[in-house]
Amino acid sequence: MYWTLELANYLSDAPWPATKDELIDYAIRTGAPLEVVENLQSIEDEGDAYDSIEEIWSDYPSDEDYLWNEDEY
Repeated sequence: MYWTLELANYLSDAPWPATKDELIDYAIRTGAPLEVVENLQSIEDEGDAYDSIEEIWSDYPSDEDYLWNEDEY
Protein backbone atom coordinates (compact mmCIF):
# COMPACT_ATOMS: atom_id res chain seq x y z
CA MET A 1 0.00 0.00 0.00
CA TYR A 2 1.32 3.42 -0.87
CA TRP A 3 -0.29 6.81 -0.57
CA THR A 4 0.60 10.06 -2.24
CA LEU A 5 -0.91 13.45 -1.61
CA GLU A 6 -2.67 13.24 -4.95
CA LEU A 7 -4.27 9.89 -4.09
CA ALA A 8 -5.24 10.95 -0.58
CA ASN A 9 -6.93 14.08 -1.90
CA TYR A 10 -9.58 11.88 -3.51
CA LEU A 11 -10.76 11.09 0.01
CA SER A 12 -10.63 14.64 1.37
CA ASP A 13 -14.38 15.14 0.85
CA ALA A 14 -15.36 11.66 2.00
CA PRO A 15 -18.21 11.44 4.52
CA TRP A 16 -16.13 11.11 7.69
CA PRO A 17 -16.44 9.13 9.92
CA ALA A 18 -16.64 6.18 7.56
CA THR A 19 -15.93 2.48 7.57
CA LYS A 20 -13.57 0.78 5.15
CA ASP A 21 -16.47 -0.40 2.96
CA GLU A 22 -18.03 3.07 2.90
CA LEU A 23 -14.72 4.60 1.82
CA ILE A 24 -14.28 2.03 -0.95
CA ASP A 25 -17.83 2.72 -2.15
CA TYR A 26 -17.18 6.48 -2.03
CA ALA A 27 -13.94 6.12 -3.99
CA ILE A 28 -15.65 4.06 -6.70
CA ARG A 29 -18.64 6.41 -6.96
CA THR A 30 -16.45 9.51 -7.26
CA GLY A 31 -14.21 8.01 -9.92
CA ALA A 32 -11.03 7.84 -7.86
CA PRO A 33 -8.10 6.04 -9.47
CA LEU A 34 -7.83 2.29 -9.02
CA GLU A 35 -4.82 2.81 -6.72
CA VAL A 36 -7.06 4.52 -4.14
CA VAL A 37 -9.48 1.58 -4.11
CA GLU A 38 -6.60 -0.91 -3.91
CA ASN A 39 -5.04 1.00 -1.00
CA LEU A 40 -8.34 1.00 0.85
CA GLN A 41 -8.84 -2.71 0.21
CA SER A 42 -5.41 -3.51 1.65
CA ILE A 43 -6.24 -1.90 5.01
CA GLU A 44 -6.69 -4.45 7.79
CA ASP A 45 -10.32 -3.92 8.71
CA GLU A 46 -11.40 -4.21 12.31
CA GLY A 47 -14.90 -2.93 11.57
CA ASP A 48 -14.23 0.46 13.14
CA ALA A 49 -15.05 3.76 11.52
CA TYR A 50 -12.22 6.08 10.55
CA ASP A 51 -12.57 9.71 11.60
CA SER A 52 -10.21 11.19 9.02
CA ILE A 53 -7.60 10.42 6.38
CA GLU A 54 -4.91 10.73 9.08
CA GLU A 55 -6.10 7.45 10.59
CA ILE A 56 -5.54 5.72 7.26
CA TRP A 57 -2.37 7.52 6.17
CA SER A 58 -0.51 8.85 9.20
CA ASP A 59 1.83 10.98 7.05
CA TYR A 60 -1.02 13.03 5.57
CA PRO A 61 0.07 16.67 5.85
CA SER A 62 -1.87 18.79 8.31
CA ASP A 63 -2.18 22.55 8.50
CA GLU A 64 0.71 22.55 10.96
CA ASP A 65 3.01 21.06 8.32
CA TYR A 66 2.81 24.21 6.26
CA LEU A 67 4.92 26.95 7.74
CA TRP A 68 2.31 29.59 7.07
CA ASN A 69 1.42 31.91 9.88
CA GLU A 70 -1.98 33.45 9.14
CA ASP A 71 -1.59 35.92 11.99
CA GLU A 72 1.22 37.69 10.14
CA TYR A 73 -0.99 38.64 7.23
